[in-house]
Amino acid sequence: MSSEMPGERFEVPITVAAGDIDLFDHVNNVVYVRWVQEVSTAHWLARATEEERAAIGWVVVRHEIDYQSAARLGDELVARTWVGVAEKNIFERFVEFVRPGDGKTVARARTLWCPIDLRTLRPMRVGREIYRRFSLPR
Repeated sequence: MSSEMPGERFEVPITVAAGDIDLFDHVNNVVYVRWVQEVSTAHWLARATEEERAAIGWVVVRHEIDYQSAARLGDELVARTWVGVAEKNIFERFVEFVRPGDGKTVARARTLWCPIDLRTLRPMRVGREIYRRFSLPR
């Protein structure tokens, strides 16, 4: 079990690859959605117990992304995520993409996630421990 406290940041490095670039010579908007999914999933896999990973999956119910600066081929980025509040079965999560070379934030996202039972693929209730580790207190 993780000792991580809610609100702590989890980071994953990203190098912008040729397949991430669109016709305007910067990272395509759809790529940011993929990166949000990847860093969020990596956070879950790193912090959840083996039993939790075997029983619980997460699906996105809402994405909001603000694009602030262009990222280009070869840029080194850091994807940083942290949890927000949870209401009933909807968990808030934040992600930002920062280019350490110049300190610019290139995009920020707020996503809402719902836990699902991996056996039934239906929304599920989770225990207090999940709320404690993956949401902020109200």
